[in-house]
Amino acid sequence: MSQPDSRHDDDRPDAAPLSQEEDDARENAGFMQGEDLLEVEAAGWMVRLQDGLTAAEQAELGHWLARDPGHAQALARLQGTWERLEQLPAADVAALKAGLSTPPSPASGGARRRRRSSPTSSAHRAGSPVIGRVIPRAAAAVVAFAALGSAWFGWNHWQRQPTFEQSFATGRGEQREVLLPDGSTLWLDTATHADVSLYRTRREVRLSGGQVFFAVHPDPQHPFDVLTANTRVTVVGTHFSVRHTGSGIGGDGNVSVAVEEGHVRVAKAQDAGTASPAVDLLAGQSVVVDLGGEPGPVGNEVDTAWREGRISFNGTRLDEALAEFERYGDTGLVIRDPAVAALKVQGSFNLRRVSAFARALPQVLPVRLDARDGHTEIVSSRTN
Repeated sequence: MSQPDSRHDDDRPDAAPLSQEEDDARENAGFMQGEDLLEVEAAGWMVRLQDGLTAAEQAELGHWLARDPGHAQALARLQGTWERLEQLPAADVAALKAGLSTPPSPASGGARRRRRSSPTSSAHRAGSPVIGRVIPRAAAAVVAFAALGSAWFGWNHWQRQPTFEQSFATGRGEQREVLLPDGSTLWLDTATHADVSLYRTRREVRLSGGQVFFAVHPDPQHPFDVLTANTRVTVVGTHFSVRHTGSGIGGDGNVSVAVEEGHVRVAKAQDAGTASPAVDLLAGQSVVVDLGGEPGPVGNEVDTAWREGRISFNGTRLDEALAEFERYGDTGLVIRDPAVAALKVQGSFNLRRVSAFARALPQVLPVRLDARDGHTEIVSSRTN
């Protein structure tokens, strides 16, 4: 007894050709299998939005969105993915957009012809946005949008990877000059630690402590940011210094920024790229940023004498001046009297010759040097 033929009707040589409606139904079923209906509907609307909607179709979209809050969310997800196209390289954009205009073959894998359905098909006129000939294109859009999302995230991850990354540090009393691959130069002062990262679209230095003088190579396409404490300093090309120390001059945790040449912008680190207030500094200007990241008034104290091995004091408390010397090495000097600590010091001194500084003190201040317990104490010379 012969077995019934299990082949599909259109596999038989003598089978009648499928009608257009039957052919569409089979293709729709192939695309719909395994796809989320809501995603397909949203993709269908996304495709139609790209083509442009008539007034009737706009009203139809409004009804579809009103039926379920999830409809708007699904469409917004796809629209957000589409907008990321603007951040992709042109070649990738063209390839991914082609995936929408020319949908892939159905999942069945047959070498079937590819058709671009019209938004004014009979199914659309019947009032359903995704039923009928738009479904193959909508399902293809789901695949293309998924590919686009993956491509964008991959590209974004690639963009975020540094092309150069290195940490630089100096010990107590050490200074160091560093030349970066972009042509910028960093001079690190004593006890300084800086992490440098160069990216494809920007440059960044994180100063965890110490003092650095920057000579930034001009490059408008790659802004240069210095991040320290709660402060962000943004430049394109300039010469400036950033200080964030726990002792010495301004050693209260504040951040000092001084511009020797060019123009920098100083703001809270978290406010970079927003409309939050910032301070613009030009050549010869400086600012101190407090612990909360708030810049103070603009001043005109720009001192980079440390690069030449000198320390400058301009009405600096004696205890702060001594602490500044201590950043570079042991001085052997101590102050115990608060009144002596508060005395003000003026002048420029060799940071490697603290003994010369000590010998000069009794000549400019009412103090004397007493050797006690292996140290030299700076005491008041005034009689009670």
